[in-house]
Amino acid sequence: MVNRWYKPVGWFLLCLLLVACKGNRSAPDETLFSGVIRIAVDETLAPVMQEELDVFEALYVLAGIIPCYTNELEAMNLLMADSVRFVVATRPFSEGELKTLCSRKFIPQSVKIATDGLALIVHKSNADSIMSVSALQKIFSGQVTTWNELFPHRKAQPIYVVYDNPNSSTVRYVMDSICRGEKLSKQSYAAGSNPKVIEYVARTPNAIGVIGVNWISEEQDSVSREFSSSIQVVRVSRDENPTYKNSCQPYQYYLYSGQYPFRRDIYINLNDPRSGLPSGLTSFITSARGQRIILKAGLLPATMPVNVVHTRDNL
Repeated sequence: MVNRWYKPVGWFLLCLLLVACKGNRSAPDETLFSGVIRIAVDETLAPVMQEELDVFEALYVLAGIIPCYTNELEAMNLLMADSVRFVVATRPFSEGELKTLCSRKFIPQSVKIATDGLALIVHKSNADSIMSVSALQKIFSGQVTTWNELFPHRKAQPIYVVYDNPNSSTVRYVMDSICRGEKLSKQSYAAGSNPKVIEYVARTPNAIGVIGVNWISEEQDSVSREFSSSIQVVRVSRDENPTYKNSCQPYQYYLYSGQYPFRRDIYINLNDPRSGLPSGLTSFITSARGQRIILKAGLLPATMPVNVVHTRDNL
């Protein structure tokens, strides 16, 4: 399913469909649940958003959504240029963006739809998959460049940091929240997309990759599933001496409780003054059905109550 998002032929056919619909007098007018629109989506969130669109279009057969999966910077640039009216990103509108849009007599909105986690992945053979926040900060900022600097029992093998795109929300988060404004390690590598990050780590024992958590959800049948036997998700601890007990992975309960340190909110940034199909899609994603899709994808829904079940080991 994932591969179709990156095939140029598929995009060409979708563009032809859009032109045909616009040129066809019998094409449905745009309403909350009909018409054809383009939207832009942070590629980090592609799996969950594609699920949302598949269900939405199945329910509303007169609606056609053409998604552009790209980096966050480009997605927001498309909205500001009025090329799209709907963007899914890991940040709301900035003050400058709001001021610009309001000066054009628009009424922009940011709607929180979920909480996401950044998943750190390493090769399956890597015996050191429990790390502290401070150690990861040193890795990503280039203060530590070989594995033996953190783990003396390891050989002096270089640590290769791999991410999706220099303009992605992933890199912005790493630089702002992990590196604390410092530059990324010189041993960093932009793979081009989240699936390519997974592929790179699966074949590179010394690498550590950064991806959105919905790419490793057990429900996904994408690239992550194909390479699941070759990667593992890092357990992260706020403690300087990380152990299995004081660390956790980016799963829903730990996002909900705040125990996992690398979490971020997901927003729909909307500029839809006519209250058309972009508003209808927003209404669906924030509904109970749309939020269940987010829950299934391994993210934390924003408008849906979370049931926490406490269990204990049998004595």
